[in-house]
Amino acid sequence: MKYLSLFAALLVFTSITTAATNKSLKGSRPNIILVMTDDQGLGDLSCMGNQVLRTPNLDKFHAIATRFTDFHVSPTCAPTRSAIMSGRHEFRNGVTHTILERDRMALSTTTLPQLLHAAGYETGIFGKWHLGDEEPYQPTSRGFSEVLIHGAGGIGQNYPGSQADFAPNANKDTRYFDTVVRHNNTVVQTKGFCTDVFFESALGWIKQQRDAKQPHFAYISTNAPHGPMIAPSIYKKRFADLGWADRTQGRYGMIENIDDNFGQLMRKLDEWNAWDDTLVIFMTDNGQAGSSGTLNGKKTPMYTAGFKTGKGSPYEGGTHVPAFWRWKGVLGEGVDIPALTAHIDLFDTLCELAGAKIPNDIQTRDGRSMVPLLENPEAKWQDRQLFIHQGRWPTGQDPNESKFKNCAVRTTRWRFVNNSLLYDISADPYETTNVADQHPQVLAKLRKEYDLWWDATVPLLVNEDVEFLDYKPLHRMYDAQLKKGGIPQWTPLKF
Repeated sequence: MKYLSLFAALLVFTSITTAATNKSLKGSRPNIILVMTDDQGLGDLSCMGNQVLRTPNLDKFHAIATRFTDFHVSPTCAPTRSAIMSGRHEFRNGVTHTILERDRMALSTTTLPQLLHAAGYETGIFGKWHLGDEEPYQPTSRGFSEVLIHGAGGIGQNYPGSQADFAPNANKDTRYFDTVVRHNNTVVQTKGFCTDVFFESALGWIKQQRDAKQPHFAYISTNAPHGPMIAPSIYKKRFADLGWADRTQGRYGMIENIDDNFGQLMRKLDEWNAWDDTLVIFMTDNGQAGSSGTLNGKKTPMYTAGFKTGKGSPYEGGTHVPAFWRWKGVLGEGVDIPALTAHIDLFDTLCELAGAKIPNDIQTRDGRSMVPLLENPEAKWQDRQLFIHQGRWPTGQDPNESKFKNCAVRTTRWRFVNNSLLYDISADPYETTNVADQHPQVLAKLRKEYDLWWDATVPLLVNEDVEFLDYKPLHRMYDAQLKKGGIPQWTPLKF
């Protein structure tokens, strides 16, 4: 009897730590909540080894989630967002920068929320859009039925061309507090810290959809912990007491605030008994921003989870990010999936889960559905090449001059960097040793693959020669509304 009891316990343990379903997930139509933070890396989580930060809620989520442990995004933010929305490399949507009109996702792109909405989902975005501030590029025109966003790439930012947040001074002084944002087609004044506002607004909207039994896709895309490093004083205090300078206090404070908000999301899903029909994804938009801080007056390395680089880099640290997925009773708890996956895979994956038809005449996609891995974490997964480029060459420059600058090709085993360096990631995940001389055939193969990809991609760079607008679209929206009737106070729905 003793051994039978142990065997029964083992069966129970196995059932909760591996994929819990043997049936197809195609068309299963879960509600989907995608939380993506800005500039947070694997080193910015205590469950990944950071001894300074405390992220108990994300740690708990990590423990009960299915984790894609070799998941990649673009080196910077607008490119990643474009790849998620389209299922293809950002350059093929015309996004080669984060500013200077080169962050605008091509209008020829059919977006993920458009297809989800067509399949009967309500679609909401809360936080950062960063794929164009002109009206045709706004999320209100790209498939989202509920929109609460700031402008530009960051709250209060103002750059040449069209990209600028609401009015020159609307968010300049308060920045992350009491922010002026866009709610659908109206400019509104919020109250409180920006991350709190975005999560509270999302939660109110999610509850409204649940009460109506309406399938929904909520994209909670925080601007935090992107600079400037601003956090509520209560979140900065612990780091100040430890001796960290103001910048680190702000950055780490933002991350712990995100963790608290994510914890509130988890508690509400508990309260609503929502885990059984909801897929929750946590990820970040690029590698960690910042590898050092000032502690007691001395420059001090920050924890980076072992990576030698971060945001903006073509190396592992620039693109390898957290990807934790939970769908109670469907996905395994504490399961690691080592397959090489990426942001470009979300489009086909979420469409397949939602039963959203992907028309044959939309953009060619570079991603593939991850549903086979969700159904069986040990499913066969064909090797692939992920093409990585920082972009950001000077406006007006021939892109071919930057073909091999800050670029990489990633396969399951190899990372080929800047047309000359080769790392065996399977044996050397933190890229300590260049093995190009030892594997000339691999080098030649990856160089050829990159050449073919580049030649096919450059003709799709639709924003390279666009003239800057001589006005700021969101400034005009703000000024017109201010003149007509003022800026109302935003009140989130109750949850």
